[in-house]
Amino acid sequence: MTNFQRVGALSNAHVGSSFEELAEQYFISMKFNVTAKYPFALGFQTKKVHKFDFGGKDDKGNDVLIECKSHKWTLGNNVPSAKLTVWNEVMLYFSLAPENTRKILFVLKDYSIKRNETLAEYYKRTYGHLIPQYVEILECDVINNTVKLI
Repeated sequence: MTNFQRVGALSNAHVGSSFEELAEQYFISMKFNVTAKYPFALGFQTKKVHKFDFGGKDDKGNDVLIECKSHKWTLGNNVPSAKLTVWNEVMLYFSLAPENTRKILFVLKDYSIKRNETLAEYYKRTYGHLIPQYVEILECDVINNTVKLI
């Protein structure tokens, strides 16, 4: 059986939780008033509540929805296709939110020397047709402690 745990991590759940904690600190530092596990009703004909990693209201009273993903290239610098399918699912959720909702995908910066781009840059280049208008993809560089809009 293949082990898909991140090298050096206790579990993938711990990796995700740690990254969410980092994201929360970033959004608090940027004066966002966010709540973890933010429930928001989405759907076409009927609505069902999805719990976003974070959410809240901006200073104009509009909803802010945030999903966090700490995915990386595979060990062989190949595309983590299954993980990017999860990003596509996030884009579906964002597409169902009202237009005046601020939508943020907060991702880990992971650079591939082989591909000469980060995973977020690759996603935007190859899946850009699935990204709804006005979705912000913020890439968090944990080494340099910076966040960049992709």
